Amino acid sequence: MSTYAAGPVAALRRIAFLLERAREDTYKVKAFRGAAAAILPLPADEVARHVEEGTLTDLPGVGASSAKVIAAAVRGELPERLATAEADLAGPLTDGGADLRSLLRGDLHSHSDWSDGGSPIEEMAITAIELGHDYLVLTDHSPRLKVAHGLSAERLTRQLAVVEAVNEHLAGSGFTLLKGIEVDILDDGGLDQTDDMLARLDVRVASVHSKLKMDASAMTRRMIGAVRNPFTNVLGHCTGRLVTGGRGTRPQSQFDAKAVFEACAEHDVAVEINSRPERRDPPTALLEVARDSGCLFSIDSDAHAPGQLDFLVLGCERAEAAGIEADRIVNTWPRERLLEWARQ
Repeated sequence: MSTYAAGPVAALRRIAFLLERAREDTYKVKAFRGAAAAILPLPADEVARHVEEGTLTDLPGVGASSAKVIAAAVRGELPERLATAEADLAGPLTDGGADLRSLLRGDLHSHSDWSDGGSPIEEMAITAIELGHDYLVLTDHSPRLKVAHGLSAERLTRQLAVVEAVNEHLAGSGFTLLKGIEVDILDDGGLDQTDDMLARLDVRVASVHSKLKMDASAMTRRMIGAVRNPFTNVLGHCTGRLVTGGRGTRPQSQFDAKAVFEACAEHDVAVEINSRPERRDPPTALLEVARDSGCLFSIDSDAHAPGQLDFLVLGCERAEAAGIEADRIVNTWPRERLLEWARQ
């Protein structure tokens, strides 16, 4: 039996991370993250007592599978479930992209359980630190996207206080959780949040989530309207397409890509290279149009769970294949340069 010294919480978190990274079923992930949350506040001797007495499953949130992981880790043994996950799920996600990935300082698009993500803000931040990020922008959804529990101005105000508290707790780590939003682009090109709230944020990602089959000319006007808004920093998953995954497939929106990307270049708005495997957005042909239009880019995970923060390398592989220089990718920049650009 291999030895294991990191402890039961670390084992449970690592299993959940690898399951999320591999896009395994959510219920499997919740079992391990729930168990980690259940034992985290308990003294080590109390957890050990439950192991000795065989009563771990009496704890709310601890099931049979997670109890086996906890028991093994407490005994200093490598849990079998963790060993299997490492062997099956921990390999490289791509053949390429590693060189560019090593240059990324952070991620400008992520979600927490305040909207449609699966984990608390602090878990997203801690995982970003473990992945070597200098910063992570928290971009939960805006009010109109009710299906994703979009944040009203009042809820967003409360979230900003939480972000400040997380940063206070992480002071000295060299990492900063940045205040952001994924704001819906409305039908007329406006943004789905008040200017006062948008002004309080560090980075704003603007995305279309509705009426994706809108007439091409109307969609073009809609997107250019958002790009011209002085608060917009990043144009998120521009076509809205889905190419694989549990939600099925969805064709890309139709719009004048050259006009939209020229507007992005003119207004210093980055085009997002969305790294989610089911999106791969923009498609390669449009990515090349954006490249040739002189656009900046942001390679983002669009993570809805901590393990998905590791998706960045998928976008890096596409950017390398398209020949996009690293300095045109805003999240290769140090935090202060990024914030200076975003404030303009």
